[in-house]
Amino acid sequence: MSRQLLLSRQTHLRAAALLIGGSLAYSTLSHRKPITNDSGGKPWAAKSQIITQQRAFADEAKISDADSEVVSAVATDLKDDDVPLFDADPDSGAWASLSARLSDAQSALSATKWSKVGETVSDLILPNWASDLPGYFAKLQRELEMASGSLAEEIWQEAQDPLLNPEISRIAQVRISRELCTEEKLFQQRRKAYTTRALAKYLEIPEQDVEPEDVPTIAMCGSGGGLRALVAGTSSYLSAQEGGLYDCVTYTAGVSGSCWLQALYYSTLGKQNYATLLTHLKQRIGTHIAYPPAALSLLTAAPTNKFLLSGIVEKVKGNPTADFGLVDAYGVLLAARLFVPRGELGVDDRNLKLSNQQEYLKDGAHPLPIYTAVRHEIPIIEEVSSPESTQQADPQAKKEKARKESWFQWFESTPYEFWSEELEAGIPSWSVGRQFQNGIGSVRENGYSVPELRIPFMLGIWGSAFCATLSHYYKEIRPIVKGLFGFGGIDDLVEERNDELVKVHPIEPASIPNYVLGLEKQLPPTAAKSIFASNQLELADAGMSNNLPIYPLLRPGRDADIIIAFDASADIKNENWLSVADGYARQRGIKGWPLGAGWPKNGTPNATAAKELDAAEAVSPQQAAGKIADARESRRESAKSQSRGTQPDIDGQSPKQELELGYCNVWVGTSLERSTSSEPPPSKLLTDPSHDWELMDPNAGIAVIYFPFLPNPEVEGVNPNTSDYMSTWNFIYTPEDIDKVVALARANFRAGEEQVKRTVRAVYTRKKEKRLERERRAKMRKWGRHLKESGDHFR
Repeated sequence: MSRQLLLSRQTHLRAAALLIGGSLAYSTLSHRKPITNDSGGKPWAAKSQIITQQRAFADEAKISDADSEVVSAVATDLKDDDVPLFDADPDSGAWASLSARLSDAQSALSATKWSKVGETVSDLILPNWASDLPGYFAKLQRELEMASGSLAEEIWQEAQDPLLNPEISRIAQVRISRELCTEEKLFQQRRKAYTTRALAKYLEIPEQDVEPEDVPTIAMCGSGGGLRALVAGTSSYLSAQEGGLYDCVTYTAGVSGSCWLQALYYSTLGKQNYATLLTHLKQRIGTHIAYPPAALSLLTAAPTNKFLLSGIVEKVKGNPTADFGLVDAYGVLLAARLFVPRGELGVDDRNLKLSNQQEYLKDGAHPLPIYTAVRHEIPIIEEVSSPESTQQADPQAKKEKARKESWFQWFESTPYEFWSEELEAGIPSWSVGRQFQNGIGSVRENGYSVPELRIPFMLGIWGSAFCATLSHYYKEIRPIVKGLFGFGGIDDLVEERNDELVKVHPIEPASIPNYVLGLEKQLPPTAAKSIFASNQLELADAGMSNNLPIYPLLRPGRDADIIIAFDASADIKNENWLSVADGYARQRGIKGWPLGAGWPKNGTPNATAAKELDAAEAVSPQQAAGKIADARESRRESAKSQSRGTQPDIDGQSPKQELELGYCNVWVGTSLERSTSSEPPPSKLLTDPSHDWELMDPNAGIAVIYFPFLPNPEVEGVNPNTSDYMSTWNFIYTPEDIDKVVALARANFRAGEEQVKRTVRAVYTRKKEKRLERERRAKMRKWGRHLKESGDHFR
């Protein structure tokens, strides 16, 4: 047998052994039901929306009169009988299921004749760690048995200790309101004092000359993209931190890997310093998260076993309807790699709860992090139509079909609150994980609830790109396969079937208890009805909807003046994530968003953009999603016709030439309303310092600063599009890889650093001039009233 053939077989057998080990672990820990539609037994249509408790937060800060209108749908005077109880029978439900699966896996592994395998195949072919699997699983099974003295018993006892978990003694209620929660408003006041000083330093203005009212509210966000987004985002944020810009930021927001970034920054590992965080990453992500010896060792040896398994015991033991699936296992593996320090001894339980991040926000010294996830609402799964029937469909049928399109419902988490815009409701972050009924969190018979859902499970949800639709999968791999022979035909086929592929999820997402059960009559009528029929909310990576977390930053009350987006997405030129926000802003009546921002595309003239914006004008997210899908379908058909030379562009004009964006790109919106659909998007790319006056226009809106993660000639040999280690699906970064990413991020930031500072200065100047003008007019009105009341003494 040739050495080449032997090596080939060794490679395949090693891969098979990995697959077997992974499959056994998965079948043990994540045996799940088929993916079903909440309302009709069809493929996944998770209906999640979140309700936030109104807490009596005794703080003497000033709150606007609007807060008096923020009335919870739940009575504040609760009696014992009002609080629902739930059963946690150890012999039934989720815990019994998990225990049985662990036993089955251990038995299956023990039954394997590893010595025979070694004799038959060769010790050189089978990984050395394979024979250790039975021992690891036997130990894991012993630790998770609820026997006296077991680790699981110790964890469960501590889970019921209010000294260790203060939140279990608190009654959680749903808060129904569009307003920001009280805690966030108080944070804004504290942060404003800090950013006022930071802005003075950043712009080199005497601090006493800067009025807090003039200070722009700056938001910064990172994209999705797995470890690439984590490493590139950390590098970009480090550049902003080193330049003094980061201290001027009020909000950060993340999707997928940039959510992991935020969670690490607000921990004892990141220590609220991005240089420290990068050092930690160099020490931890050189090993794959699912490498069995490393992962199983952490899960079965103290102190990391208790650190990592505590969330599993609390979730499965404390909630009889809970499930432990692939995404949950993925989150635990992520935590084992990202939240365990070098040396694996100094684990800190404070890093495991999102609400604990409030400690880093109490004096306003750091921005408020916003984490995102989505629920995919699929109202109707239609039978696949043949191409002939599709062509024969009349216009009215197409409109009806558009109304039934699926859409994504966004959920945001902060250290204060878990909230859904579509539901206009949320719950305290410390209550996520407990069951709710009629707006009140459940408690156990001993009077305590379950502890807050631990961050490992949230890491899995935030980064569960593998739960994406087939359409989203294709977008991720498109840059890799487009060089293959026959790609054009594949691309056309996928485009033709896109409406079907966006509804298919090969892997089921993770879930949390549904906190809106029983509140159908108290939530907006546009909320999906199916959400009230499911005990669980299925949540997944928000990158399925938009790989930039723009939407939470446009929430009224946050009032961002400047949004800085660091985009490390795959194929960023073809997936114009900034432009996706156009329809969102229009549908919700958000003034100031720079319509048309993002990568220009061939054959996408202004009239087409205007048509999509008009399509977004709808009374509900359902209608908006359908109309936008219908408009974009027309656009795809138009583009195909153009490519065949059969018809002109939609507005009768020649298509625009594609314009390349640079390392730093700035657009500014307008606060004026568009009057007709024939108008082009009012924003334009500001490419020259002579255009900065547009930022100071009194009617200027939100300024968007966009940093796409592009190759830079200053950093040779590093290309986000072609470097293998920058794939979304890569889970190993060597210290050398990280250094290369840091070098590229710094080079790109340096290229735009001066433009960013000019933009911040211009927006600050505009706000200052508008304030001075308001004060001048107020004085004139006051003087006019005085003259009217007392008369003109000079006559």
